[in-house]
Amino acid sequence: MSRISYENDIPVTADVEVESWAAALTPRLAQFAAVARHEHVTRAAQELGVPQSTLSRAMVRLEDDLGVSLFARRGRTVALTPAGRTFLRSVERALAEVDRAAESVRADADPAAGRVSFGFLHTLGTETVPGLIRSFRVDHPRVRFQLVQNYGEAMIERMRAGGLDLCLTSPVPDAPDLVARRLDEQRLRLVVPDDHRLAGRRRVRLAEAASELFVTLEPGYGLRRITDALCAEAGFNPRVAFEGEEAETLRGLVAAGLGVALLPPPAVPRPGVAELTVTAPRAVREIGVAWLDGHPDTPPVAAFKKFLLSRRGQLLT
Repeated sequence: MSRISYENDIPVTADVEVESWAAALTPRLAQFAAVARHEHVTRAAQELGVPQSTLSRAMVRLEDDLGVSLFARRGRTVALTPAGRTFLRSVERALAEVDRAAESVRADADPAAGRVSFGFLHTLGTETVPGLIRSFRVDHPRVRFQLVQNYGEAMIERMRAGGLDLCLTSPVPDAPDLVARRLDEQRLRLVVPDDHRLAGRRRVRLAEAASELFVTLEPGYGLRRITDALCAEAGFNPRVAFEGEEAETLRGLVAAGLGVALLPPPAVPRPGVAELTVTAPRAVREIGVAWLDGHPDTPPVAAFKKFLLSRRGQLLT
């Protein structure tokens, strides 16, 4: 960074270091734009509500920091130099972007028409989440949703990065930086092909499937962790024939005879499979809502969070 000073009205520059141009220059950009617009320091000072002497010193300091003459001065009247015109174009774009950013975050926080960034599991996307949003919008018809459908760990990492306000996930996470509340539980079924040796049964112990091939979700998915834990509780490690990313794909592969699966109930019955109640161990998954601890909520996020918590025990009905 160069520093400019004047000797007999002749600019003299010297090199200095700066850690951040934005930090050094931002407080004076709106002042510079006003002076450039009026081409008069006094009128610009009146518009900004600052003393003329303060504004004059700020412009000298701005040129001093940049090491460039931005104005040609004729008393209190000024005209932009070529460097000043070049700088003004970028300053006006930067100030307009700041205005847009401010309006955007204010709009997102609007109690009546703000935005909620909400994540949820794939298996909750067919019925549960559309039903929740439909019910919430009865009293909040203008609230906007930014929706993300993913597996639990990915949503939590996105939430930690600031991309989500809250998420609906399973298992209910337990981490020091999160607040999580259990909302409901969902029974899991052993899904087998309709010509399978167990297909005529209504109930089954999971240990009876110990010799079967399983189709499961990929490692990292909450339902995969639950499947592995239930099989271990039943006394075996599942032999995995396929690892996927979506429960209904697994149900289709079961129908094709590729294996069996532990899955939540489908939104619509799937032909080609039988869905058996697992009597032992107790095969359920808990579903809860999670958010970052200590992060303040905007009014629309607070309203949607309150709504979700009010559905405890009724989330899946």
